[in-house]
Amino acid sequence: GPEQSFVVADLPGLIEGAAQGAGLGIQFLRHLGRTRLLLHLLDISPYSDSGDPVRDAQVIVAELAQYDPALAQRERWLVLNKVDLIPPEQREQQVQSVLQALQWQGPVFCISALSGEGTEPLIYAVMDRLEKLADSETTNPV
Repeated sequence: GPEQSFVVADLPGLIEGAAQGAGLGIQFLRHLGRTRLLLHLLDISPYSDSGDPVRDAQVIVAELAQYDPALAQRERWLVLNKVDLIPPEQREQQVQSVLQALQWQGPVFCISALSGEGTEPLIYAVMDRLEKLADSETTNPV
């Protein structure tokens, strides 16, 4: 088929209150309306700013739902970042505890943006998924 082009937007961390217009939140939430796939990047290292990745994730989801319920239903993948900062023997346990606490059912990727670990499989999976979504939109135009 024709060459597909995809726009990737990096949305800085939303803060609580974004849906009410705190910070830059509302512009970014508006911008999200055009996205097909959300990658929810979560720092699960012991050094995350809040020290509570589960709560961080829940805050974002609550903000999305408050701003636009449809957006909260949009396909979203969980990307657990900074796994390189977790001792190897604790990684699996840390990942599982986050997934369980979030009752996460969707796709999950573990990466280290710093070392590049896990980023390639994520990129290929994203491209593959977006191509499929684009194909289905071409076959069934809205």
